[in-house]
Amino acid sequence: MRDGALKAAQAALAAEHAAVYGYGVAGGRVAAGRRAEATAAHHAHRARRDALVRTVRGLGGEPVASDPAYALPFAVPGPAAAVRLAAVLEDRVADVYSDLVRAAQGPLRREAADALREAAVRAVRWRGSGVPFPGLAERAADGSRRDGAGARIGSDAKGRTGTTH
Repeated sequence: MRDGALKAAQAALAAEHAAVYGYGVAGGRVAAGRRAEATAAHHAHRARRDALVRTVRGLGGEPVASDPAYALPFAVPGPAAAVRLAAVLEDRVADVYSDLVRAAQGPLRREAADALREAAVRAVRWRGSGVPFPGLAERAADGSRRDGAGARIGSDAKGRTGTTH
């Protein structure tokens, strides 16, 4: 169980690194009326990232480092694309937290469930609608997983394709 929790925590940490990066892009392009919302989400993901660093160390692991940059899932030339990116970021974060909920026990499981819920609520606010089961990606015909926005989600241990790249 501990190895599974560590692997899932590392994936969540990688997703949070990517979300922080993605909100740096989205926040710079979102309309002024939603800038405070983007800033709050950015701060929330930074706080979750920092907590996960401590969690991974507590589980005996070396926290996965942030990449210097991440390829975004699509171009973000303006406010509409920035809102769409924010929703995709939240869907992808919810996906990895659902894995952590399944792998963890006790307080870590509760923290993962709280993070999943927060990401799902932010995704709804950005998108304007929800998905039936946040964090549980749909399976496509080719066996790949899709998030609530229909974007493909990868499944490698570092979460590299499960977030903004």
